[in-house]
Amino acid sequence: MYPDIMVIPMREELTRVGVQELRTPEEVDRAIAAQPGTTMVVVNSICGCAAGRMRPAVRMALQHSPRPQRMFSVFAGQDIGATERARGYFTGYPPSSPSIAFLRDGKLVHMLQRSDIEHRDAADIASELKQAFDRFCGEQMAAKS
Repeated sequence: MYPDIMVIPMREELTRVGVQELRTPEEVDRAIAAQPGTTMVVVNSICGCAAGRMRPAVRMALQHSPRPQRMFSVFAGQDIGATERARGYFTGYPPSSPSIAFLRDGKLVHMLQRSDIEHRDAADIASELKQAFDRFCGEQMAAKS
């Protein structure tokens, strides 16, 4: 576990833009299990290289419309139980941090793992996130109008 003082700025980088933290396995289940629509789950991390690119990418992408209906984060190495539970929803993928998962109606539909993040700049990652938003969130927006 990392000291809280080290991770507070990394947590706030996402919570300031509307990403809700999930700190316990029970919170994860309530937030993710079979929820209708699109949910984005960010596995936040203290890693300077990959997470240092991922968080700005998420912030950039969230300026786009459409956006996921629900946006959550768990913090690897800090909220261990919540992170393990969230990863249980990422069927077919090994644990990876940082990572970003998209679930639609509670089922995994798109995943960015550390290997998809660590060698790219934030703008490139944001572009992929925006494409995922268009693909998985755009239909729900059209259905509401």
